[in-house]
Amino acid sequence: MLCVEDLVNLDPFQQLPQERLEWVCEHAQTVELGAGEFLVHEGDPACGLFILIAGKMSLTRRSEGIDIPIGQHEGPSFFGEFSVLTDEPVPVTMRAATECKLYEISADDFLKLLHECRNFERTVFRIVLSRARGLESFIRGREKMAALGTLAAGLAHELNNPAAALVRGLREMPTAVLELQRMNLVYGQRQVEQAHTQHWFQVRDDGYEAILNEHVDFVTLSDRETLLLDWLEDYGVKQAWKLAEPLAEGGVEVNTLNQLMERWRNDSTEMREMGLHWLALSFEVMSMIKHGLRGAERISELVQAMKSYSYLDQGIQQEVNLHQGLEDTLRLFAHKLKCGIQVQRHYDQQIPKILALGSELNQVWTNLIDNAIDAMDGKGVLEITTHQCERFVFVDITDSGCGIAPEIQTRIFEPFFTTKSVGQGSGLGLETARRIVENRHQGTLSFETKPGRTCFTICLPLPNS
Repeated sequence: MLCVEDLVNLDPFQQLPQERLEWVCEHAQTVELGAGEFLVHEGDPACGLFILIAGKMSLTRRSEGIDIPIGQHEGPSFFGEFSVLTDEPVPVTMRAATECKLYEISADDFLKLLHECRNFERTVFRIVLSRARGLESFIRGREKMAALGTLAAGLAHELNNPAAALVRGLREMPTAVLELQRMNLVYGQRQVEQAHTQHWFQVRDDGYEAILNEHVDFVTLSDRETLLLDWLEDYGVKQAWKLAEPLAEGGVEVNTLNQLMERWRNDSTEMREMGLHWLALSFEVMSMIKHGLRGAERISELVQAMKSYSYLDQGIQQEVNLHQGLEDTLRLFAHKLKCGIQVQRHYDQQIPKILALGSELNQVWTNLIDNAIDAMDGKGVLEITTHQCERFVFVDITDSGCGIAPEIQTRIFEPFFTTKSVGQGSGLGLETARRIVENRHQGTLSFETKPGRTCFTICLPLPNS
């Protein structure tokens, strides 16, 4: 049985009179746990108030599939009041780190004590507030790290293809260049007249231009490749299909090959086919350079987007281009958007820059766009609209998802409130967005929702002229 002497070691219970302390002892239920045993799991329905007399209780919270330690209770202490007071599921998992001796006071008995004794109530709420702030601070840190991890994974995904293309091209380039040099040397030894050589150079240069500027559509390219393949096979080229594609991409016609190869058709040396291989390989090298350049440009673009998104090397407040911040955020979510989400932009290009905390404002776009993608389950329309009215600028982020249920609309900005399953959401995304907009930028964040359309509107003040 719980003893009064154990209770008075805890600050709140020092506020109760002797008879109420004895009443608590009579109503408390004994709970004994061995090391490693669970008391409650995150997401369980609210229990009562637990009083830990001896032992240590570890606290964890699930994030991205991993149980993250967030602290511990060591006897003598009490816990569980948060769920009782809010009637919310248990926010953490509690597990005995050592053998523990506890007592449980039912939710009804605990609430009765609060209502009867003002000093007891005041002390409990002071402790609740302190614990809530600590938990919120910890989860905010985890939320930022999780958001960074999500963006980093997306960035790595987007960087992978252009980086792989660049590496692949550079790996094949030395062999191709050496072979071109060998063929140039062999051709030079034949001392061919300048006019014929110039014809080859002209066809090559025209092909470079076609490849770099993509002058030919896919249907024309396919038809040309078929004709060239037939010609090459008739000419007797082995593995003619390897040459047909680059020659077609370079815009070479059958008539051109007839003109170039007429003098070499009866040559018994490698010169009979070497010009065809030289031309095809030249086009392949140029294609490698083109794709490698595009890959490098894409990598540079993504790195610049990340730098712009995070406002590296800049002061706390900057003149912010809202459209640039939105576009940087969309680029970092490209891996999620490309699978079935159509992005529609309606930007008012007359909107001036605003003085803002750029990296924090981008957190707002990140949270709202990420929520919109989740709401559409990866398929739908994401619409982003900006406009100006008097001394304010408005940003609307609209999704075609199922909408927000009426019964939870008044709660979506509450800290820790989430409709996602345990470990999938902290309930701080929208709360963080509203705090940044309203507290840090003196703006407003509101929403309208119905099935098939949910719109979050951010209103920010423009700088005084």
